[in-house]
Order: sequence, then C-alpha cells, then structure tokens
Amino acid sequence: MSKFQPAAYSPFHILLHWIIAALILFQLIFGESIEGLKDALRDGSTPDTATAFMGNAHIWVGIAILALTVIRLLVRTVSGVPAPLPSSKPQELAAKGAHILLYLLMIGAPVTGLLAWYGGIHTAEEVHEVAKPLFIILIALHVLGALYHQLALKDGSLTRMVTSRARG
Repeated sequence: MSKFQPAAYSPFHILLHWIIAALILFQLIFGESIEGLKDALRDGSTPDTATAFMGNAHIWVGIAILALTVIRLLVRTVSGVPAPLPSSKPQELAAKGAHILLYLLMIGAPVTGLLAWYGGIHTAEEVHEVAKPLFIILIALHVLGALYHQLALKDGSLTRMVTSRARG
C-alpha cells in the first residue's frame, strides 16, 4: 500500500467507485438474464435478440467490473486513500471487513462467472451464484454504514466519496 495518505479521495477514485457501483447494480437487477442464454445454448436453439444481448451484457459487465476493480486497487496502492474517520474499534473492524469482502466479491464473482461460462466448471458456477445474495447483504451494510456516519454521526463520511475536496 502507498505510504502517501491524501486528505481526500481523488476524482478518479470517486469515479471508479460510482461506475463500479452502477455496474454491480446492473448485474444484481439483470444478472439472471444469463440463464436464458445458457438454456438456449444448452438446448441447441438460437436465443432471441433480447436474451442474447442481455446474456452477453452480463458477461461484459462482469469483465468490466473485474477490470475496473483491478484499476481501483492499483489506484489505492499508488495514490493511497484518506485515513478512516475516527470511530470505535468494532466499527473500524466492521468497515474494514466489509470493504475487504466487497473487493473479494468484485474480483471473485467475475472470475468464477468466467470460469463457469467459458471453462464449464460447475463448482465455479455454484460459487458464482452465491455472490448475488452476498453482494446484496454487503451493499446494504455499506450503505447503512455510510448513512449512519453521514446522518447520525454527521462526520462527512458519505461526502468523502462524492467530492474530492478535503474537509477543513
């Protein structure tokens, strides 16, 4: 990790955060569409245009999430991130654990999906299917934590991922 600790997240880091968040939301909403494509291909039939488009979109959006997450981790390593806001030890551990699990999912879900789709690895498919409920739980905790910090503690935590201006 970088020894440099900036006062605020960079605009690029913030942009990556929100693009990845939007792509994950897309996957959570439309991700089941891959099943229609898989079924059509398994049955030897030609999928309709919408099924083919949405199934392929699931694959390409997953690849984009993987690539952007790797870039985001590189940005964190090279540029550093702001220090966490002061909080209790349990809150710090919960936040750190949730972030680590989110990063693992942002890498693991696309990798297992690719292994399942292109490698035909059934175990990878089973692991991939667990990603959706885990993402939903972790995103809910992440959002609730951000709202708690912003609204109850009023420490500006949420603002840090909206603007690159350092708090004064």
